[in-house]
Amino acid sequence: QVQLVESGGGLVQAGDSLKLSCSASGRMFSHYGMGWFRQAPGKEREFVAAISGSGGRDYYADSMKGRFTISRDNVKNTVTLQMNSLRPEDTAVYYCAATYFDISSTSSRYNSWGPGTQVIVSS
Repeated sequence: QVQLVESGGGLVQAGDSLKLSCSASGRMFSHYGMGWFRQAPGKEREFVAAISGSGGRDYYADSMKGRFTISRDNVKNTVTLQMNSLRPEDTAVYYCAATYFDISSTSSRYNSWGPGTQVIVSS
């Protein structure tokens, strides 16, 4: 398993950009598909974006397409989520997760999770 820690959250205004990072420790990082999920107060956790182990494939939730970009560096063992044109409805705790599947949008397929980082978007 890998251990994950997110960073980069904060308070921004609508329309701003923010870059989240996830640092992974453990072996064989490139063997894991990686994903970002988020959970807003009073709501269920939802899928944001995922990237394959090699980084060659990515997948986004419909509401994030064109605004968010996921990437990974298998040398530095990091995954990033670049978020542009942020909206108040993007306010949530964002979680980085790792899966043995090459790429997945299903949270139950992820076996390692970070503690999360808070993103607040003011209107």
